[in-house]
Amino acid sequence: MNYRFIFLSILLLATQAVWAQKASITGIVNDKSGNRPLEYASVSLFRNSDSSLVAGSLTDAKGNFLLEKLAPGNYYLRILFMGYTTRFVGNVSVAAGQRLDLGVRLLEPGSSMLDQVNITGTQQNAINRIDKQVYRAGQFESAKGGNAMDVLKNLPSVSMDGEGGISVRGSSNFLVLINGKPVVTDARTVLSQLPANAIEHIELVTAPSAKYDPDGKGGIINITTKKGATDGFSMAANVMGGLPSTGDHGNKEKPKRFGGDLTVNFKKGKWDVSAGGNYTRNDNAGYREGDVYTKNFTTGMLTRFPSSGERSFDKYNYAGRASATFSPDSANTFSAGAFVGKRYQARLADILYHNSASQIGNGELVRETTYFNSNLQTRYGNFFLGNIDYTHTFRNKSTLSASALFENARLYGNTRNKNLAYPETGEVLQEVYNPYENPIKGYRLKLDHAIHIGKGKLESGYQFRHDTQEGTFGYSVTPATSQPDADRFRGSASAANRIHSVYTQYSGKLEKLEYQGGLRYEYADRTVWLSYDPAPHRLDLSNLFPSASLLYAIKKDWKVKAGYSKRIQRTNNYELNPIPEREHSETLEQGDPDLLPSFIDLVELGTVHNFKKGSLFGTLYFQHIKHPIQRVNSVYADTILNRVFTNAEAATVFGLEAGANLEPVKWWSLYIGGNVYNYRIKGDLTILGITSSVNNKDWVYSINTNSNFKLGDGWSMQANINYLSVRPTAQGEDSRFLVPNASLKKTFFDGRFSATLQWQNIDLGMQQTQRQRITTSGRDFYTTTNYIYETDVFLIHLGYNLNRLSGKSKLPASEIGDKEF
Repeated sequence: MNYRFIFLSILLLATQAVWAQKASITGIVNDKSGNRPLEYASVSLFRNSDSSLVAGSLTDAKGNFLLEKLAPGNYYLRILFMGYTTRFVGNVSVAAGQRLDLGVRLLEPGSSMLDQVNITGTQQNAINRIDKQVYRAGQFESAKGGNAMDVLKNLPSVSMDGEGGISVRGSSNFLVLINGKPVVTDARTVLSQLPANAIEHIELVTAPSAKYDPDGKGGIINITTKKGATDGFSMAANVMGGLPSTGDHGNKEKPKRFGGDLTVNFKKGKWDVSAGGNYTRNDNAGYREGDVYTKNFTTGMLTRFPSSGERSFDKYNYAGRASATFSPDSANTFSAGAFVGKRYQARLADILYHNSASQIGNGELVRETTYFNSNLQTRYGNFFLGNIDYTHTFRNKSTLSASALFENARLYGNTRNKNLAYPETGEVLQEVYNPYENPIKGYRLKLDHAIHIGKGKLESGYQFRHDTQEGTFGYSVTPATSQPDADRFRGSASAANRIHSVYTQYSGKLEKLEYQGGLRYEYADRTVWLSYDPAPHRLDLSNLFPSASLLYAIKKDWKVKAGYSKRIQRTNNYELNPIPEREHSETLEQGDPDLLPSFIDLVELGTVHNFKKGSLFGTLYFQHIKHPIQRVNSVYADTILNRVFTNAEAATVFGLEAGANLEPVKWWSLYIGGNVYNYRIKGDLTILGITSSVNNKDWVYSINTNSNFKLGDGWSMQANINYLSVRPTAQGEDSRFLVPNASLKKTFFDGRFSATLQWQNIDLGMQQTQRQRITTSGRDFYTTTNYIYETDVFLIHLGYNLNRLSGKSKLPASEIGDKEF
């Protein structure tokens, strides 16, 4: 099978190489002040005789543009980019079959860009393209000093719940790219380690092409990080500190919040070297209230165990990144990067339980007891990875790229669950201890080729992914109990994943129509080995993933687009591990080694409108999901619920997302985005061998707004709101979730220094912010838990920038290990 993939990949690449190029005009558009590439600059070609438009193009990430299929004649060019002076290039003559290279063309910043106060206001905050929406991260001041999730949650189709889970169009499963590199990891974990200050742009790809990995039913989020913009030395430094807490949740200790990040870049001649580091301590105070009951129809007993108490987090992470790019000539580029990081999280749940048992028939009380449960879950992650990349550009402007990435991660920790007497908590009634060690190794190899054919570009490539995980899990109970299935709670669980894939796609432009279509083939095999099961659990998959996108300009300021993409939501090793962990006094967590991946068909239809005071867009979308992965509950014992992963039969999502960027007046800019969809899940659920049916549906909506006010003399103010409505689940619903924020910023010394006061999770005693209730029920159980998080948090953020940082930096990020943290 391996040789077939390699042969097919080489055949595709060889086929492209025989295509010949036709007459065209090429060039590069750079910023004159720093000689850095300008991505998304508009290049238009006009006929000299009548000034009619002949062709147009947008520059890529390196500032390159290409105009093809041109008739002989005399032309002139117009180059546009928001915030820069328009440039015209005259006397452009093209002969039959000629390939004219105009070299580097420089754009000067406009007068508004040179005004310190107007710098951020005149930059494009959002750009809509055929396959993605691009957002400038700097517009969200409330995210400063935070991480990538604090930026992401403001986008129109993105929402964040009380547990910090990010969703795109209602799905928490999506693929994360860092500077175009896939990160096959749990999104929340990897994004929490990337400082918001290091992000330049965020690209949201909701119907991805065949070029991308098909992972993630919600699509793809590509994060572009900053690097040096000019030759010489560039540096950006930020520090953050939290003011004393304004509220008291009765937690054992006050949360600590402080941190900083530093990014340096040296760019000279053939070398471009970047390094960055960050440390963040960001504890969270909190409280939870729960009510649970189970029914035992054999004994006729109803058991209730309501609870309340502390639920807080101590969290820190630190990391160092470095990369170097060497370009010996215009045809060859070498780059390498390394990442070393550590993440720590301790979740303390000190909960008071009031247990009671009564007869189901007459409600007669049989017994009751009160006890105190202290549950400390500690997780550590040590990460190391390195990557090497090489790109060769041929004379016909086609490119061949090869890359390799390796990761080694050590994941370890434990859960210590103590049941204590009450009110005298010195006596330990029972202690359950779950230690684990879960190292991961993985690598990825890629080969890609791109060539311009006709008015478009043909891209093909091959990729191989491989990762292994060797988990060892312990379990002990003090004092010892007679538990018949105790051996199932300890042992080892190992998993290996191998994926071969090959793709080809073609994209181009025909007058007012932009188009893109492709096909990806993938063979994947997954094996899970368990210490208590001699037979391995295997899954082999062979699938095609087609994609297509269209963008048509109805007239100058109106465009419509349509797209289709087939996706897959893969299982991770946490979801596959069936060895139970005593997550809480009332909960056992476990996976299913035979869990199936989900397959998703995505269809969307939208429109984009640009006008003098801003832009707006709207997109209708539909998803059909086969075998959606669900996390559900069942009864393990009278006072313990099993929380397991399983597949439902099918689910559908139909929705509308919309967004607008407005600048009604020069001192006020407004961004607003929203998403509303109908989610329905139906079919059979199999929970630990017991099958039941589910049919749940409801409407869900989210709203994200961000408003900026320029107050003059370097002062600015911002306010934003993130709201997520009630959401249906397989066995119940999650409540609405509200987070308002505000910030006040002052810049000094031509914008090199900045000071920002942030007011996060605004509540003002109304008890509406940062609260989420999760409710599930079944034939023999009911559970509802209200999570109450810290509100009215004040932070001070200080920043320094020596020369501007922007553009793409190839600092690597975690590829596999964060997924299982």
